[in-house]
Amino acid sequence: MKSYKEKLAEITTFIFDVDGVFTDGKVLMFENQMVRIFNSRDAYAVQYASKMKFTILVITGGSSIEVKTRLLEIGATEVCLNSANKEEVYESLKLKYKFEDHQVLYMGDDIPDIPVLRKVGLSTCPQDATHEVKAMVDYQSPYKGGEFCVRDIIEQTLRVQHKWMLDMAFHW
Repeated sequence: MKSYKEKLAEITTFIFDVDGVFTDGKVLMFENQMVRIFNSRDAYAVQYASKMKFTILVITGGSSIEVKTRLLEIGATEVCLNSANKEEVYESLKLKYKFEDHQVLYMGDDIPDIPVLRKVGLSTCPQDATHEVKAMVDYQSPYKGGEFCVRDIIEQTLRVQHKWMLDMAFHW
């Protein structure tokens, strides 16, 4: 059986959940508005991976157009909102983007993520994921959701594939 580091070499596609992965899972409620906080280091890693031609997909049960807009701005290839059945969405993305399970790294933090985590080549989670998720993933980031766990796994993947910081003067 391959170690998670060996599996990183095969990754071409990243798929992430939002709440509890890109964010700490907290949602601030204001009058007619919900606010989530994203980490700029995670955003940088997504931008960099996108420039390195990785497919970056997001599957979330949330419905925030603002979250979708932000993720697309930083380089996500596609953001699937209102995903009640994440496994079904995963299968449709697999057909659309023509990737194989072993090429996919998925990071999720809660029960709705488990069906997809079981299918992908490399299943990962933040340090503060639910016990059920932590018990079944290939890799648990030492960082919590919203606190660099996305950056952690993207950077590790790109380092293994010798694609991290190829050009220190990389211009955006």
